[in-house]
Amino acid sequence: MSHFHPCASCGIDVHAHIVPEHLPRYLKNRVAPASWPSMAPAHECHRHVMISGNVYRTVSDKCWDVPKRLDDMDTMGLAAQAISPMPELLSYWMDAPDAQQLLRYLNEQIAEMVARSNRRLIGLGAVPLQDMDLAIAELHHVVQTLGFAGVEIGSNINGVVIGDRRFDPFFAACESLGAAVFVHAIKPTGMDRLVGPAPLQQVLAYPSDVGLAAASCITGNLMLRHPRLRLAFSHGGGTLPSLLPRLQQGWQVFPKLKEAVEASPIEQARQLHYDTLVFDTPTLTHLVQMFGASQLMVGTDYPFNFHDRHPVQRIEAAGFDTDTAMALIHHNTERFLGLKENS
Repeated sequence: MSHFHPCASCGIDVHAHIVPEHLPRYLKNRVAPASWPSMAPAHECHRHVMISGNVYRTVSDKCWDVPKRLDDMDTMGLAAQAISPMPELLSYWMDAPDAQQLLRYLNEQIAEMVARSNRRLIGLGAVPLQDMDLAIAELHHVVQTLGFAGVEIGSNINGVVIGDRRFDPFFAACESLGAAVFVHAIKPTGMDRLVGPAPLQQVLAYPSDVGLAAASCITGNLMLRHPRLRLAFSHGGGTLPSLLPRLQQGWQVFPKLKEAVEASPIEQARQLHYDTLVFDTPTLTHLVQMFGASQLMVGTDYPFNFHDRHPVQRIEAAGFDTDTAMALIHHNTERFLGLKENS
């Protein structure tokens, strides 16, 4: 096995978020919905994201300050970064026209950040998936007008998991437009089973919801219906790597499961993409063995506190051969985001 020597700054991060410095006022002639977010001053270089009258999260100016983001990318070994909204801003729980208004603003803010980045930032927009027509219209806007590589979506839309066939028209539109789809956990199931403080939502419930979302795409045969769809899951696919061997064995044991799931679960899982955000070298090595070296991409969750500050070094430390390492660091993400074909 040849030893890998990384380039100083060639990684491409598929999982990073933005929050704009300002959020728009509600423009309709009625009372704003309680979930309409706003920004409020906090301590130096920080602002509060306010939702339903409470501080949802306090964020730093790295969420919107492009030069600071680019400086951090240099120290992290990143040449480029795909940026998407903080998931709580996806707003599936609002009336769809209200959400569309907010998401259009967020998409335009992402476009401005991309324009100021000297081509180092790549847009992943947001769409109101609670309304299929509005979602597809906004998808066309972000891909065809704003030039984004694709979109970020939640692992569930108001409790309906993304493998449900009602979302097929959206995925068909993504496939037709060549839009990459990055799936992030949102409002996860199982919160009533956690014992401990609020951060456990991000630490434990997020990967559980992502794993179930990925499993739903397999058991729902999504990729068989949309074989050209480029679909990726945050947090290394969450719990999917542990669920997949059971799903594969169950598919071989239970006739009804074999009838419903039209191709091997493992084969279907290897059509999906996953980020490397697992904070553990043996786990990362296991993901490459399970899903294939072509399906993993750098993910950091920048700029929030719970992010991977050394993503390229972490891949180097795993001891992969040069081809595998470079695939994980940037080649796979280039393919997933369609960067080669657009260059």
